Amino acid sequence: MLDEFIRKSLQEDIGDGDHSTLACIPAEAKGKATLLVKEAGVLAGLEVAKRIYELVDPSTELVCFKSDGDRIEVGEVVFEVQGSSRTILSTERLVLNCMQRMSGIATQTANVLEKIKGCSTRILDTRKTTPGMRFLEKWAVKIGGGENHRFGLYDMIMLKDNHVDYAGGIEKAIDKTKQYLTETGKQLQIEIEVRSMDELVQVLKHGGVDRIMLDNFSPEKLMEALKIIPAKYETEASGGITMENIRPYAETGVQFISIGALTHSVKSLDLSLKAAI
Repeated sequence: MLDEFIRKSLQEDIGDGDHSTLACIPAEAKGKATLLVKEAGVLAGLEVAKRIYELVDPSTELVCFKSDGDRIEVGEVVFEVQGSSRTILSTERLVLNCMQRMSGIATQTANVLEKIKGCSTRILDTRKTTPGMRFLEKWAVKIGGGENHRFGLYDMIMLKDNHVDYAGGIEKAIDKTKQYLTETGKQLQIEIEVRSMDELVQVLKHGGVDRIMLDNFSPEKLMEALKIIPAKYETEASGGITMENIRPYAETGVQFISIGALTHSVKSLDLSLKAAI
């Protein structure tokens, strides 16, 4: 998946040639560049950069001074790359795009975890990702200390509000899902979203799920809900949870909190690749 992403991204960027580089840089020219930190945060995407250089030109030499997951500060050097000047120039933007985006996500995730330090709650990402880059963004969440929710629509069943409404209610949605899993022979975890205490009671009476997502519950309502949910069910809180209010949610003891903002609206971390002359 990574190699395919790199090849497609380079084709998108280079097309029939990096003419800026081809026009003024001789084929035999050799160069050196350093990746500089211009904004403090958590580093992610270094392994992606390594693979980009390996695929484009295996003779490229990369000396790393940091590792994915390291805290980085302004002015530090992440790596030094040496090899074909054309390779360094033509891969510069892809390396930076991946590392800046991934480092921004890892930093955001680490900051969220710092807010709930001491709590047992685990932080999850969502499917609110950039098309074609989901595996990189979820990878960055893990580097930042978070955990991945389902990767896509195929590896877990999540019955959200629209599924329940279209299926004709909670009981029908669960029963049809159980029947589907039996008929297809698939073994997938079932999660269902509830929007109120009434819907929660319906789920608890009917059963048949593995995890209950409590959507847009206040910390007070969440605490009330957790008191009546048996230990056999996993619990997840989502909706309206931000950096500013996450601590009270985590202090309820809910097992998981999923946050779309880890990936969908994160700011890329400022990194820069500079030629060393």
